[in-house]
Amino acid sequence: MDLERLLPDLRLEATPLTSPNLAPRQPLSMVRLAAGRPTLATAFWGLTPPWLKVLDHAPHCARAESLETRPMFREAFAARRCLIPASGIYVWKPQPRMKQPFLVTRADRGPLLLAGLWCRYHTSLTEFADSCALVTVATPPLLTPLSDRLPALIDASAARRWLDPATPLEQARALLSPAPGELLGAFPVSRRVNDPRHQEWACGYPTGPMLRATPAQENP
Repeated sequence: MDLERLLPDLRLEATPLTSPNLAPRQPLSMVRLAAGRPTLATAFWGLTPPWLKVLDHAPHCARAESLETRPMFREAFAARRCLIPASGIYVWKPQPRMKQPFLVTRADRGPLLLAGLWCRYHTSLTEFADSCALVTVATPPLLTPLSDRLPALIDASAARRWLDPATPLEQARALLSPAPGELLGAFPVSRRVNDPRHQEWACGYPTGPMLRATPAQENP
């Protein structure tokens, strides 16, 4: 993924992490604002504020509608917003005997910047651990048979506004809306992605045609 093209002033604080089958409770790459610059860092996928007692309770997603009402998310939404770079998002379509995994991507297979929140837990005066959660919104109508929620997408042109804690909350909130119908597509993939131990890149290969908006759907 060409992050430098999306975020020209990006600073690398850590080596970018890539995975064909990333699951919660694993480290991932996130972009946060540090010293006024978008900075790539590593975080644990599952928001773990200092007062959280049980790690298994760490949420890996936060509904956009509850960011300002739930104590778990309120402070992070106001002060610590981040972006998670990704090439796609796995979802599981319910079927009579099993769930069929799909990979949701940009229809043009370009990179995605997913909205997130992060927090920091100090284990000592000098050591700390960062963690994050994705922010989800309603799914575009075309993809609702696959899932009713998807991570919110932030356009590269709005990345700094999302990351900057000085951005008024109403403006940050306005960036959290379902993706345009023509932007995303989805295709079925192997059920091997059901097990995060499977880390071969073939996990994300299409096993059927891409579901995407037709010109008539894009311009009703």
